Amino acid sequence: MIDTKTEFLQKAQARGYIHQCTDIAGLDTLAEKKPISAYIGFDATANSLHVGSLVPIMLLRLLQRTGHKPIILMGGGTTKVGDPSGKDESRQLLTEDEITSNIAGIKSIFERFLNFGEGPNDAILFNNAEWLDPLEYIPFLRDFGQHFSINRMLGFESVKQRLDREQPLSFLEFNYVVLQAYDFLELSRRADCRLQMGGSDQWGNIVSGIDLARRVDGADLFGLTTPLLTTSSGAKMGKTADGAIWLNEDRLRSYDYWQFWRNTEDADVGRFLKLFTELPISEIKRFEALKGAEINDAKIALADGATALCHGVDAAHSAAETAHKTFGEGHFGEDLPRITVPATELSDGIPAFVLIARTHLAKSNSDARRLIKGGGARLNDKKIEDENLKISSIDINDQGIIKLSAGKKRHALVQPS
Repeated sequence: MIDTKTEFLQKAQARGYIHQCTDIAGLDTLAEKKPISAYIGFDATANSLHVGSLVPIMLLRLLQRTGHKPIILMGGGTTKVGDPSGKDESRQLLTEDEITSNIAGIKSIFERFLNFGEGPNDAILFNNAEWLDPLEYIPFLRDFGQHFSINRMLGFESVKQRLDREQPLSFLEFNYVVLQAYDFLELSRRADCRLQMGGSDQWGNIVSGIDLARRVDGADLFGLTTPLLTTSSGAKMGKTADGAIWLNEDRLRSYDYWQFWRNTEDADVGRFLKLFTELPISEIKRFEALKGAEINDAKIALADGATALCHGVDAAHSAAETAHKTFGEGHFGEDLPRITVPATELSDGIPAFVLIARTHLAKSNSDARRLIKGGGARLNDKKIEDENLKISSIDINDQGIIKLSAGKKRHALVQPS
C-alpha cells in the first residue's frame, strides 16, 4: 500500500478498490485541500447493471461517504457507438427508445447506493448525449462507421486485443476512445470534475481524457482504476451458469441475489466482504480467520451485507429467513420462486422436464432433460431417476405444494390452482 493521508484513498486501498492511479500522491494532495468531484461512466446496454459493475458503484459510495462528490455519467451518446474494450464482437446497436428505457432502469440502482440532491457532496447524474448528440458526429458514426474495418485501414498494425484475436474492429467502435476522452473534458468544464474512475480495462480511455484536457484546457486531471474481478476458480465476476447476476429486482429476485453471495467460494469470502459490504476491516479479519464449517458464518454475513445495500435490510432478512427454513428446518420460505399450475393439468400429469423448465430451474426442456440425466433434479427432495416421469397431483405434499430442486441449493415450488 502507498502511504496516503485522505480517508478516501486510505479506505479504498485497504478494501482493495485500487488497481492503478495516474498520480496517487497528487490526487491525495488535492483531496486533502478540498472535496473532489469524480465520475464513472456507464453505458446503457441493458435496463439493469449486474454484479460486474458493483465494484465501481461501491467505490462511488465510498467516495461520497468520505466527503466527496460522485458523478454518474450515463452513456446515452456512447451507447450508440459501443465500447470495444475487452469485447470480441461488435455490440448490437440499440434504438433511442431502448437506450432511454435502459437509463431509467439503471438510475434506480444508483439511488439505492448514493444520496442525490443539491448538497455539496450529493451525487449528480449526467447523460453524455447532452453534449455528444449536438456535435452531429454520433449520427454519422452510427450510420456509416460500422461499415469501415479498422483491420483493413491499418493493414498489419495491431490495435491490441481485438486484432490480436483476429476479430473485426469497426471504425464506429474505434471512435469510442475519442468520445470518452471528450466526456472527461466536458465534465471538468461543467462540474469541476477532477477524477475519472473505472475498471482496469478503461485505463487507456481514461488516460486519453486526461491528455485531451491537458492539451485543450491545460487542466490537471486524474485517473483511477479498479481491479477486474474473477473468482478464485477463474470465473468472471457477475456471471453464472444461469446467467448474469442483475442488480434490479425485476431481473433477479433478492432471494437469488442473496444466494449468489451465500454460495461464494471459501477463498473469496474475505476479499468480497471488503469490496461488497461495509463491515469494519477488524470484523472482516475475524471472519477471515474462520475455518471449516464456521466459514459459513462469514458467507452469511457477506450475503446479508451485500443484499442489504442493493435491495434493503428487509429483503436481506427475508432472504436469510427463507434460506434458513429451506435448508435448516426443511420448510419452505416465502421467497422461494413459485408458480401456479391448474389442478386439472396436474391431474393428467406433466413431464418432469417440462415442469422443471417452467419453474426456470432449467433454461429449456432439453436443459431440464440433461439435469435429470445428470442426477441433479429432485422432486420433493428425492432424486428424479426417469426423465419421462410425470409429475401429478399425487406428488402434492402435506403443505399443498410440490417442491422441485436443481442441485442442493436451487429450489422452486409448484402450487395447484
